[in-house]
Amino acid sequence: MVIRSSLVQLETPDDKRGRVSAVNFIFIGTSNQLGEFESGVTAHWFGTIPSVVLGGVLTLVVVAFWIRLFPSLARRQVLAQVNN
Repeated sequence: MVIRSSLVQLETPDDKRGRVSAVNFIFIGTSNQLGEFESGVTAHWFGTIPSVVLGGVLTLVVVAFWIRLFPSLARRQVLAQVNN
């Protein structure tokens, strides 16, 4: 989360930083509640252990998809380039 917040601040143009930060904050604020709801429903439907395994597998699928969609983000080694 720290890296994501840093990248949002560093990569967003100055004139749009407030708007982008507000949208980012809304998504971060609601993600925990949505995740808890999804976990509860999945555990109810499939049971505790299968829901945990399914959640782990789907997390890896999302990571693989994101790497294919944004390869430059996956190869990034530093948060900011220093301009001399």
